[in-house]
Amino acid sequence: MSARRRLPAPSGPQRIISLVPSITEALIALGGGERVAGATRYCTEPAEALAAVPRIGGTKDPDIAAILALRPDLVIVNMEENRREDAEALRAAGVPIMITYPRSVRGTGHLLRELATALGDASAADPFIAEMEAELRSAAASAGPRPRVLCLIWRRPYMSIGADTYAGDLIAVAGGVNVFAGRDGRYPTLSVEDIVSTDPEVVLLPDEPYPFAAKHRAELEALPIAAARNGRIMLCDGKDVTWHGVRTAGALRRVRALLATGAGVGDS
Repeated sequence: MSARRRLPAPSGPQRIISLVPSITEALIALGGGERVAGATRYCTEPAEALAAVPRIGGTKDPDIAAILALRPDLVIVNMEENRREDAEALRAAGVPIMITYPRSVRGTGHLLRELATALGDASAADPFIAEMEAELRSAAASAGPRPRVLCLIWRRPYMSIGADTYAGDLIAVAGGVNVFAGRDGRYPTLSVEDIVSTDPEVVLLPDEPYPFAAKHRAELEALPIAAARNGRIMLCDGKDVTWHGVRTAGALRRVRALLATGAGVGDS
């Protein structure tokens, strides 16, 4: 689902600043591209639509003065990706704030509806939600084996995905068993010994937020784990793992295929 639509008439906020890359992408897909008045330097998709959009810093270090100078009538933040103090500073300056926090695949549908409603056309979310629901039904109907999955998101120290996270739910819905779902913390820090002790059958190495590459895969292939023995340590698209929104249906489809076949980015 990649087609963008135009809203039937201007309604809702007209100058929106998004501090969340996946939400910036969603706003444009839902027909609100002309209203995006500012975005972070990590808001990269869709590139053409964002080429002339002013940048206001990063997700963790936004330039508050630059945001205020753009005169937004709505700033969208995420409880996980952005800092509370930045949201509070904007609110204290009189800027309306929308706080988002999806932690499941189904929660993404609610988020898309909320964004579309804010833009003045709740139905704009319908095709994206329908596609996601179809993927969820397909996933639920699958009866294949559920491999033990380790998805790393950082290195030095290694960090993985715990429970109560969008990425963790995506892996579960896609047919995997997250080996660190029971670990304390939403993004637990791991030692090499931790990885070996869980003996994952699949290791996913997304290219963001940490840019895992072939050299990092080689490090893990040296470990005595099932994923190394079976050639199932795979590089993958980080956006599929962490960007909730209009790409969720496609991400679920691709991660399901990844867990089923073991063919990741750069594999032959």
